Amino acid sequence: MDPALAAAEGPRIAILTRPAGRNEALASRLQGAGWQPCILPALEIHPLSAASEDLPRPSDYGLVVFVSGNAARQYLDQLAQADGAAGWPAGVAAATVGPASAQALRDTGFFGANTTVLHPDESASTHDSEALWQVLEALPQLPARVLVVRGTQGRDWLGGKLEAHGVHVTRHAAYQRQPAAWTPDQLGTLRRWADAGVFATWLLTSGEGADAVQNQLHAAGLADWWQRCRFVVTHPSLARRLPPSCHGTSGSAMVKICVPNDESIFQAFVAA
Repeated sequence: MDPALAAAEGPRIAILTRPAGRNEALASRLQGAGWQPCILPALEIHPLSAASEDLPRPSDYGLVVFVSGNAARQYLDQLAQADGAAGWPAGVAAATVGPASAQALRDTGFFGANTTVLHPDESASTHDSEALWQVLEALPQLPARVLVVRGTQGRDWLGGKLEAHGVHVTRHAAYQRQPAAWTPDQLGTLRRWADAGVFATWLLTSGEGADAVQNQLHAAGLADWWQRCRFVVTHPSLARRLPPSCHGTSGSAMVKICVPNDESIFQAFVAA
């Protein structure tokens, strides 16, 4: 964006809505690029407890699919509480929907160097269940039993796809997501931007998060402002959760779609 144009439009506000602890590095980088970041998680992640006798063990499956980095962290915490420091069983592969969540797996230190971690690569057009299915479909043989670790809500497309191909699928909810309650101070900041005619660019990474943001803004009387904001989303399906003004050719410049890693998100903001 031309600096003179940016100055004329006012400050460039980047509202980052990923769960707590996921936004800081991106915020720092955006700030260095001239943006004013605002960390405002849309959802709170609440771990779920699991009785030891009810917790599915990875050793009973040929593959464990983690729908997100959060799913991996919460499930591995459950395993550690139930079984202590036992490592990941040899011969059991793990899978995630993209390189970022695969890195989150490796960062836990729970997986041995020889553990197979399947995921779509950086060049994939999307990092989602459909992209992971293409990876699994290319295997010489699908595992007979698969554990899908997820939250209490979310898409079940991959589980259904595996079952349609004869795989026995167990679904395990390791956490639940709830709308975050924004404070009066946080809402007051948004109102000041709205009153000043400053239209933020929002990062939205899940359908539940997009709905939570929209519901809070409507309740706060900021629906008109929301309609005129810009958006960076990490999956094409999220565009359907955005205001009607964002659809069609007139609104195409208001939405940037990218894969869900910090580099791609940063570049999408720069291009917004």
